[in-house]
Amino acid sequence: MPDEQGHPELEEIELGKVLAALADPARRRVIKQLLEDEAGAERHCTSFGLQLSKATRSHHFRVLREAGLIRQVDRGNSRMAQLRYGEIELRFPGLLELIRREKEEQASSET
Repeated sequence: MPDEQGHPELEEIELGKVLAALADPARRRVIKQLLEDEAGAERHCTSFGLQLSKATRSHHFRVLREAGLIRQVDRGNSRMAQLRYGEIELRFPGLLELIRREKEEQASSET
């Protein structure tokens, strides 16, 4: 059962929900940026440069949280996002590496 903030436990993270969350380019962009950060880094939701309304941004982060890809933590009046790297790697080995490679392949094809 998800915790009070909606974070599913490791065994509750479903591949279908993860893939549905990653299907959206804005959400995949968030995950790609989190993969660039050091392990355990927390980022404010506005730091991703998404040109979306606050409500739409909140929706995307809720989808990522409920899919189990990120953990959101309240820090005062801010909400920070953290990639659940270790847990995702345990549940779906290699998935995050595929996303990282996609970013690298896009960068090399643009040059």
